[in-house]
Amino acid sequence: MDAVIDYLLQGDPAIRWQVLRDLTDAAPDEVAAERARVATEGWGARLLAAQGDDGLWDGGTYRPGWVDESLPFFDAWTATHFSLQSLWEFGLDPAGAQAQRAVALVRENVRWEHDGEPYFAGEVEPCINGIALGIGAYFGEQVDPIVETIVAGSLADGGWNCWADGGAAVSSFHSTICVLEGLREWEAATGGTDASRAARAAGEEYLLERGLYRRRSTGEPADPRMLMLSYPVRWFHDILRGLEHFRAADRRDERLADAVEILRGKADAHGMFRYENHHEGPRPFEMEQEGEGFPSRWVTLRALRVLRWWDAAA
Repeated sequence: MDAVIDYLLQGDPAIRWQVLRDLTDAAPDEVAAERARVATEGWGARLLAAQGDDGLWDGGTYRPGWVDESLPFFDAWTATHFSLQSLWEFGLDPAGAQAQRAVALVRENVRWEHDGEPYFAGEVEPCINGIALGIGAYFGEQVDPIVETIVAGSLADGGWNCWADGGAAVSSFHSTICVLEGLREWEAATGGTDASRAARAAGEEYLLERGLYRRRSTGEPADPRMLMLSYPVRWFHDILRGLEHFRAADRRDERLADAVEILRGKADAHGMFRYENHHEGPRPFEMEQEGEGFPSRWVTLRALRVLRWWDAAA
């Protein structure tokens, strides 16, 4: 394990400070000093530098300004929404001057393509709103309108689906995990409400009833890619993302055990975990230099802290 930790600590500050906090129990001052580097070095600094004076990344809110709108299912990860998601996941300090400037530019200027709504008011799709809610709550923005939209959009089976406006009545793993992460972040920041807590509990039950990856009807995997580990996760669900949510929420449940053991079995002989699923689409820069099939610092960090959390109560 010491060799794995040493390898992880050779990575970007966004990884290093989380390794220190979650895997080594380093002193708070040491963790804070490393976290501060996210704004000035490596991936965090590169992403902050790419923001325009209009608050946008790559000229667009959900998709870049250059995207051909006749390609409705074309994914690109360079615009504002997913850039902010990355800064949240990097752990950029919300109190830092760099974060405050970037978020102020978003608050004052950025509007959704859907109907011109301010970014932190959200739009209509729960997968989009869930991520925006988490971003806003993390960076200290007032995002209550997003919470109201999300709570009102919960489906009868407890989860959410971005196609609900088109008549979808069955929830989606992908939409549901995005919403759960956002609600968790907002409740951590504000204490939440009875309605938000009930909605989050119902959404968590949706995932737990399915073991994070199985169809409830047949018990078969809903999608084999849900058993593949990835980062960045974007809007996609997989077992590691689901386990990370329950770890962060500190909610242990025996129905997670199968996914935990699948995850545990993916470690290689050195205790590293591979990057298994590359979510296609233009991105600002590569964070996994060796690519799919090779050990990944991001995936390894996330997997090890899930297993550490799970095993601590065994």
